Amino acid sequence: MNDTSKRRDFLKLGMAGLATAGVMSAATAVDVQKAAAQATSDSLLRTVLDRGKLIVGTGSTNAPWHFENDAGELVGMDITMGRILAKGLFDDPTKVEFVMQDPAQRIPNVTTNKVDITIQFMTMTAQRSQLINFSRPYYVEGVALLTLPTAENKTFDKLLAGGSATRISILQNVDAEQNVHIVLPESQVMQIDTQANVLQALESKRVDAAAVDLSTVRWLASRNPDKYFDAGKSWFSMLYGAALRQGDPDWLAFVNTSFATAMFGHETALYDAAFKDYFGLEPPARHPGFPVI
Repeated sequence: MNDTSKRRDFLKLGMAGLATAGVMSAATAVDVQKAAAQATSDSLLRTVLDRGKLIVGTGSTNAPWHFENDAGELVGMDITMGRILAKGLFDDPTKVEFVMQDPAQRIPNVTTNKVDITIQFMTMTAQRSQLINFSRPYYVEGVALLTLPTAENKTFDKLLAGGSATRISILQNVDAEQNVHIVLPESQVMQIDTQANVLQALESKRVDAAAVDLSTVRWLASRNPDKYFDAGKSWFSMLYGAALRQGDPDWLAFVNTSFATAMFGHETALYDAAFKDYFGLEPPARHPGFPVI
């Protein structure tokens, strides 16, 4: 058989294989009990599948991440990430129990098995990763500038041009002034005790802009465009990831696969709807071809 004949036969076999794979993927559904049997006996993946529901540690007072809507339902981006996992586990995004916890309990509740996973706008750090495993990031947080839509200097360029006359409010912490001066080196920085008062300083026009989380800027500007404006500048990237207990590669692999598929693969509906609802933006288009996950 010459090389041309070999190649022709290979291509025929390849097309047949692809056709068979397509039929199998369309016709075969994952059986939860069979999936549970495949996980190692000491893996949380098997425990969760046998239990029939996922237990997620989270909060309820921080929009757009986790909060109660007007109907009293727990919603937010963190809540959506929990439902994405439930859908992957049981093909049912409602099979999840949310346990309300203080931010200080995010790591202890994972390590003591009170929850299966914590999804609570948790910044990934090397220090925390010595205590728990982090999932792949599901959001890149940052610092951004919130201004008033009626202000003359509502854009970042105008704030920068204002020099030392530009006034910025920010939540009080040791690095607050330094963080603002990264992008507005000449500005006056007003450190304030609570986030609510940081915003109140803007609303009362005691400052020209409030430096807050990018997600907060997007949430407020998209929900209240007559009251708040996104100045168009963000910096100081921070990764948000879910927290899992260490020593369970099967559980970690499942969570990472579910998140990656929901953000970049063929099951993006839940993630996309939440991203648009809570941040007022369309997610970037995904293009088949070279992977970018």
